[in-house]
Amino acid sequence: MSNIQNLEPKQVWGYFSEICKIPHPSKSEKRMVEFMKEFGKKNNLETIVDKTGNVIFRKPATKGMEKRKGVIFQAHLDMVPQKNSDKKHDFEKDPIETVVDGEWVRANGTTLGSDNGIGVAAAMSVLASKTIKHGPLEVLFTIDEETGMTGVFGLKKGVLKGDILMNLDSEDEGELYVGCAGGIDVSVEKKYAEEPAPRGMTTYKVVLKGLKGGHSGVDIPLGRANANKLLFRFLMQAESDYAVRLAETAGGDLRNAIPRESHALVLVATKKAPDFEKFIKHYEKMYKAEFAETEPTLSFKAIKSDAPAKVMNKNDQYRIIRAVYACPNGVQRMSQAMKGLVETSNNLAIVKCSKGKFEAHNLTRSSVDSAKEATAWKIAGVFHLIDAKVTVKGGYPGWKPNMQSPVLNTMSKVYKDMYGKTPEIKAIHAGLECGILGGTYPNLDMISFGPTIRYPHSPDEKVNIESVKKFWDFMVETLKHIPVK
Repeated sequence: MSNIQNLEPKQVWGYFSEICKIPHPSKSEKRMVEFMKEFGKKNNLETIVDKTGNVIFRKPATKGMEKRKGVIFQAHLDMVPQKNSDKKHDFEKDPIETVVDGEWVRANGTTLGSDNGIGVAAAMSVLASKTIKHGPLEVLFTIDEETGMTGVFGLKKGVLKGDILMNLDSEDEGELYVGCAGGIDVSVEKKYAEEPAPRGMTTYKVVLKGLKGGHSGVDIPLGRANANKLLFRFLMQAESDYAVRLAETAGGDLRNAIPRESHALVLVATKKAPDFEKFIKHYEKMYKAEFAETEPTLSFKAIKSDAPAKVMNKNDQYRIIRAVYACPNGVQRMSQAMKGLVETSNNLAIVKCSKGKFEAHNLTRSSVDSAKEATAWKIAGVFHLIDAKVTVKGGYPGWKPNMQSPVLNTMSKVYKDMYGKTPEIKAIHAGLECGILGGTYPNLDMISFGPTIRYPHSPDEKVNIESVKKFWDFMVETLKHIPVK
């Protein structure tokens, strides 16, 4: 591991370094919770772990700041576990290997966890400080934000006492976020018939990889390729032109990450095998040309493999391939209320066919609840046509912007005084926890901000070093200017 704790601000990077040593993928945050309990004990903080597993800290106001409005810092303890295919790493056991790369900190072949580890480290730094001036302070660290937001959904009314909630989970320094998209999961299942693999066939493992992937909300407008969509586009023509038989497929592993890799096990008549190999090369060349700007390392290969015992029934194969290819994916509509903001999108995140079972998992996002529902049911409609079971669940609301927010006005003024420019006011096409918190605590004045993070939810994730210092300095200065009640 690189010596990131020597970066400035040292207290923030020091805590982030400690966080990187503790495995904390979504749904496996117990060690992180224990670490936080020890941190609270060491710093004489009121510490609460609720039944869901969220951690809440309380710290009294510093002298002379007792009458200020109460501030709640909020961040999540879990991280997205993604790694390159050639990287040996167990997210349940291994620490994150950090690398200082010029102006950035990244990980060695895995996600870094700066989403949301930097926010967590910054809040811890305020809690541990003996010199920072602040009013009544609470910190809420939620669990399982990345795979369902079960932590914030489980937070009960009456636990939080503060007036202002500052979410530390945004990813562009110099921007203040006042709204976010809601989301909903659309899952598909179908049993399909299998039959013995025909004779006289050559088996290939067709592998699409080398894509950038990324955050299925923040990165969705960048035009990056979805590995599942490209694979099934190929399979549709391969079935038509070469009568391929499909044995299995697998692509993607997290609903909130754009899938970077996908593969299929296919059989083609041996006499057509040489032409089929040329066909694969043609598709690779075509995909490379189509995605030359966004996917420069795209790779599409066919590797001869052992023959499987069974293949998918022809009729089921025909319908499943076409349904996956027809499934809506990517940006569906841009916002009419805020220029340049994606309103509605879908990520066809996971597709699997194996041992007689087909499944697909989508994450649909929108800042307009009716549009979110409409897109979810459009996806359902596609798969209902092949008699699949579709489950629409796990919905969470968006966060409606309040341009008259008092904390927005305060922080805009503080930022301009510090840096000589007005911060950009934005909404984000991602599922911040503010939408759910606002439903449980409707009187909270909420805002979100953070350092500059690029390519979260992918092994290319990195955080800008200078932006962490600016984020921290702004955070500390803001606490001095919180108005009185």
